[in-house]
Amino acid sequence: MSLRAFIVEDSLTIRDNLIETLEELASVQAVGIAETERDGAEWLCGHSAEWDLAIVDLYLREGNGLNIVSACRERRDGQKLVVLSNHASRDIRQRCAQLGADAVFDKSTEIDALVDYCVRQAAR
Repeated sequence: MSLRAFIVEDSLTIRDNLIETLEELASVQAVGIAETERDGAEWLCGHSAEWDLAIVDLYLREGNGLNIVSACRERRDGQKLVVLSNHASRDIRQRCAQLGADAVFDKSTEIDALVDYCVRQAAR
């Protein structure tokens, strides 16, 4: 079974590589993308039955991923929201968890961990 994922990432290169990697290695199907806080929050909240996993960057072209995490705090059982950022310090990880993120991964060093997480979620 594949996970339906919505990706909030403003870098085209990172987004395309991430989608390709997750589709190939982790049974993830990208159902949509956003580049801004507003577009990401609106889609995720307005299409709550259409995604299983949201992957959100913190620093976006317009707005902040933390606000998306907060906006999606109330979600269906089984829906997961993870943060993928170059700024995954201990303080950021703690703040993301407080706002409702299920996990935080560093773009530079934890892509394999994100893939493993997606594989485990798809198996459920």
